[in-house]
Amino acid sequence: MISIVSYGVGNISSIANMFRHIGVAAQVVDSASAIASVSKLVLPGVGAFDYGLARLRENGMADALGEAVLGKRIPCLGICLGMQLMCRSSEEGMSLGLGWIDAHVRRFQLPADSQLKVPHMGWNTLKLHRDDGLVPRDDHRQRFYFVHSYQVQCSNPTDVVATASHGHEFVAAFSRDNIHGVQFHPEKSHRYGMALMKRFAEL
Repeated sequence: MISIVSYGVGNISSIANMFRHIGVAAQVVDSASAIASVSKLVLPGVGAFDYGLARLRENGMADALGEAVLGKRIPCLGICLGMQLMCRSSEEGMSLGLGWIDAHVRRFQLPADSQLKVPHMGWNTLKLHRDDGLVPRDDHRQRFYFVHSYQVQCSNPTDVVATASHGHEFVAAFSRDNIHGVQFHPEKSHRYGMALMKRFAEL
């Protein structure tokens, strides 16, 4: 059973629908007590870093998530803002992140004469850096849908699974032990997204 964390940040219905579409049982959890009994977690999110953290912390879900992910080593997939919340800090806000991954979140800085825009929005192809249970290296043209203005910078290069390019390379996916994060939206990424979510369900 996949448990999708609901904390008032982002639309979780599309993620739940994607899991159901691929035949994977999924439920929504919205309390610390519910998180205490999960077997696999998805931490989604869109919007501002500080607001997302405040919503997780105001009802004890941040501590419950830490116990599940760091204490019990429950597999967890962070999507978009969810991935960024797993990091230590963000230039978008003042709050400390969950700190599960030694990484910081920076705003995209593009040259003044760049034709590219921020936010980075649309389809992009991954550059795979190492084998991973979610993003295998046997397909080097995997395309996913992105919407973000901030990018993750990992302190440990071995945590980086894949990068994409928007003016420069940025981290598109990271992984350490049971902790996985993707900057893109697999629930909006058609067959590649479905394949990734199926692999997560099978971990």
